[in-house]
Amino acid sequence: MYKTEKFDAATFVPKRFESDHAITIRGQEIAYHTVCEDNVFYDNAGKAIATLFSYSYFNKTDTNPNRPVIFAYNGGPGSCSMYVHAGFFGTKRVRYGDEVDRPTSLPPYEVIDNPDCLLDVADLVIIDPVGTGYGVLFDTEHAKEFFGIEEDAEALLTFIEGWCHRYNRWLSPKYLAGESYGCTRSATAAGIAASMGKERGYGLRFDGIVMIGNTVTIGKYFNREVQVEDSVLFFPTFAAINHYHNHPSDQSVEEFVKEAKAFADHDYLLALYRGESLVGEEREEIIRKISYYTGVSKEFLEARALKIDEDTFRSEVIKHKGLACSRYDGRLTRPLLQPGKVEEAVGPWTDATGDRYDAFFYSALNGVILPYLNVKLDRQYLTYMFYKDKDDKYAWNEETKGGTTAERLRTAMTSTFGMRTFFANGWYDDCTEIGFVYYTMDHAGLPKDRVSVKGYRSGHMIYISEENTRELAEDIRRFVLGENPTN
Repeated sequence: MYKTEKFDAATFVPKRFESDHAITIRGQEIAYHTVCEDNVFYDNAGKAIATLFSYSYFNKTDTNPNRPVIFAYNGGPGSCSMYVHAGFFGTKRVRYGDEVDRPTSLPPYEVIDNPDCLLDVADLVIIDPVGTGYGVLFDTEHAKEFFGIEEDAEALLTFIEGWCHRYNRWLSPKYLAGESYGCTRSATAAGIAASMGKERGYGLRFDGIVMIGNTVTIGKYFNREVQVEDSVLFFPTFAAINHYHNHPSDQSVEEFVKEAKAFADHDYLLALYRGESLVGEEREEIIRKISYYTGVSKEFLEARALKIDEDTFRSEVIKHKGLACSRYDGRLTRPLLQPGKVEEAVGPWTDATGDRYDAFFYSALNGVILPYLNVKLDRQYLTYMFYKDKDDKYAWNEETKGGTTAERLRTAMTSTFGMRTFFANGWYDDCTEIGFVYYTMDHAGLPKDRVSVKGYRSGHMIYISEENTRELAEDIRRFVLGENPTN
């Protein structure tokens, strides 16, 4: 359990660590300077109440004082930045093996200079929010000032303002790159910056946002009813995972998913609407097509009125192999705990992606990357903080008076001419399915000429595998350079 009594705000001394290095990116040797530091929040009496920990990478070869800056983080809420730091954005990262589904969970692990690092086009700032990683909450009485959708976003904005003051980067193009709940953080922060926070305004605008594993939505997570069956929105992901494991077609995954989505958008949606009035050969043909695209059986569909939910799907699609798929990356599998039962009904719940990669990433970060950055802290690095129910001090406040994430993003983009957004989603991501990106694009009123969407042959953490890391890095590089990453 996360404990705060270890830290005394009255005696706490903010830490700052610096180092100098060089790395070769795309054939160019780049000298860089790093600053890893506490960023302290104070109450009105000047007392320290929390700290956000940041890792700043400055390109010293490029002398432009107004270089672009990418602010990157993971999600949760409650996740540290370990995954994007050790897996993608840092100058050092894990080396992915050739078999995505079979990395060893045991050391030794290999850490390499990151040939795909984006330091050639932007300075990088990686963030551990309050209460995660090396970020600290000193007093539980102040938890509600940070643990909430809008509170968390305002903490990010306050940090970025302070960082721009400290390093004189107000004239630099600024980009947000969030993964999973980090997309919620980005959209909310951009919307607040373009309008008004709970108690103040912010002097920030963002040139662009990269959404990795999208959580921007018009309704889901915000207690608003989405007027379409979830089964239809999940369908492209189900098709992709089925294509990966069961190979129902010689088509590429992109071709197969496109065809499956067209079926779901029309025939499947209409079949769900018709319900029991769909009978006879017409019903049999619909069931045959659903099974073809998703890999689930006729018996499974008949027992569920043709609907498919994400949890039972993972236990169904390859149960004939005695396996269940990962929620975070449908390519990854593990044995069924009790064949024939829904995995989430058999405790304790685990996930194949976490089983394979969590220890790998944690060891790479703490064993290699942080020492390399000269970070020396007698402080627990907290990978994840689990928030409690609404009556607990650690409850996450989901109230959003400023609207859903889609509405926040629309506010930011329509009031900031030229601001762009890039949605990057894994085909095999059964955590934040790509179908919700498509639905948001069709219903959120976003300026479509400034929004790009791309699917990747990966899961929630798109960068798992060397090939995916290269592709995503190149697309973000083009995005920062002002190009359309999907062209």
